[in-house]
Amino acid sequence: MLGRRRDALGGFRLRIQESVYTYTYIHSPVESVVFETLADPTRRRIIETLGTGERPVHELVEAVDIHQSGVSRHLRILYDAGFVRVRAEGQKRLYSLRVEPFRDLDKWILQYRDLWEARLDRFGNELERRRKTRKTQERRT
Repeated sequence: MLGRRRDALGGFRLRIQESVYTYTYIHSPVESVVFETLADPTRRRIIETLGTGERPVHELVEAVDIHQSGVSRHLRILYDAGFVRVRAEGQKRLYSLRVEPFRDLDKWILQYRDLWEARLDRFGNELERRRKTRKTQERRT
């Protein structure tokens, strides 16, 4: 936490107050920009379209059904975030997906996949137990 204090000459000097919370840092291979980039449905549609292969801008415009300027803006965001690469072929610009951010995202999700699967397995087991209990009770009546 930063604090301000007047020094002998009347100026302010910054004082750093140490705190346990000051040094808390969680390392994640996935930057928040990845989630911000993927949060937009238009960018997700562009990514889905590029998932089938390299595409020129006019095909992306048709696929997402917005103006070319909007697609260009989204492509710039995807490019800056490292999701797409662009290749010039004469007057055309061809866009394709880069693998690296998706690998990083998959590694991040993998950390939680086991947790989710274990919970879903327990949930499935409980549902099966209740189904069997219900069948047993129905037979008795």
